[in-house]
Amino acid sequence: MSVRNLVTHIEEAILSLLLLAMTLLVFAEVVARFGFNAGIHWAQEVTLLLSAWFVLFGASYGVKVGAHIGVDVFVKMLPAGVHRGVTLIAIALCLFYCGLFLYGSWIYLAKMKMIGIELEDLPIPKWTVMTILVIGFALLALRFVQLGWKVLKGEADGFHFADEAEESMEIARDLKGNDGEARQ
Repeated sequence: MSVRNLVTHIEEAILSLLLLAMTLLVFAEVVARFGFNAGIHWAQEVTLLLSAWFVLFGASYGVKVGAHIGVDVFVKMLPAGVHRGVTLIAIALCLFYCGLFLYGSWIYLAKMKMIGIELEDLPIPKWTVMTILVIGFALLALRFVQLGWKVLKGEADGFHFADEAEESMEIARDLKGNDGEARQ
């Protein structure tokens, strides 16, 4: 197994565990609240933190696998050289955005650590669980750098967003083909 495949499996495992933990925690809270008229006092805060980790960690994974939905009809109509240039400009803007959030996140975490604020429901320093801000945007920036490098080398021509319209048409063609085979 290559390092790239190992990293992908680790990312998928982390995302799966975050989603599983959120689901189980919400389920346990619902059962406790409605089944036993009691609640888990820290469940809402932890669920919120898990969802933040899931979203911020998942954003970089989405860029990696091209799972984000994009509106790029106009860009696809451009000539190849212009399309490549527009893609590189978009990547540069995405990196600028990540840089702003990384800077702001770093300042925020430093202040949280200096002040010593804890979570509302758990005796855990708030800055420790909020590190996902720096981790998530650093990973996102890394993915954009990787994509930019692929575009520069000519290995990619764009973001490769998920094309729901094309996927829907492909599913429709498959279904139509299966109906025709079933009738024969």
